[in-house]
Amino acid sequence: MSLARLSLIPKPRTIACIGRNYADHIKELGNERPKEPFFFLKPATSILHPERGPILSPRGADLHYEVELAVIMGRTADEIQPSEALDAVKGYCVGIDMTARNWQQATREKGLPWSLVKGFKTFLPVSHFIPKNKIPDPHNVRLHLEVNGKVRQDDSTGLMLFNIPRILQHVSGVFALEEGDLVLTGTPKGVGNVVPGDVITAGVSVDGVELEEGRIEVKVEERAGGYSKL
Repeated sequence: MSLARLSLIPKPRTIACIGRNYADHIKELGNERPKEPFFFLKPATSILHPERGPILSPRGADLHYEVELAVIMGRTADEIQPSEALDAVKGYCVGIDMTARNWQQATREKGLPWSLVKGFKTFLPVSHFIPKNKIPDPHNVRLHLEVNGKVRQDDSTGLMLFNIPRILQHVSGVFALEEGDLVLTGTPKGVGNVVPGDVITAGVSVDGVELEEGRIEVKVEERAGGYSKL
């Protein structure tokens, strides 16, 4: 399948990101295991579509990657029940939630929101759209991420603490999700930093077969201008 025949994901109005949804990732960052799904928001302008340029690393940021399976909503979900949740899903994509980890630590200590550390432009590289029928069971696929060809993350979505129906029930119990909205479902262990010049690749496989639609390859470059904290 050529890149020209692959579809971009629809533009979301809301991007909800589930944090702390894999036990080993919680452990590696020294966080507390949540009793219910924990989520934050990223702006739609943080999305970086395939072949649309590099990830821009702000000056002074300790930039970390987090590969995730993202759910794309096919219709409005307002207080949806788990038994109906997957019926409201249109498809999927792979996303990389980029984080300014040093600034995140500082905001956590002060009890401040995470918008600054998660919301920079290009801080959400995404794959092409993955049709729903390509992932018949979203809790049985394998996510992977490499930096300069070296594997950093490689785990099954079966390790999620909260499955997708529970996630969608929780988020839509707070606010309605609309068609095209994006819900990132958490990252497995192996997160770490990247620097300008690094190349990140990532993707998803089903029954050992890589999905071309889910492939990401993106370079990291230093951002010129904008916010910095040296």
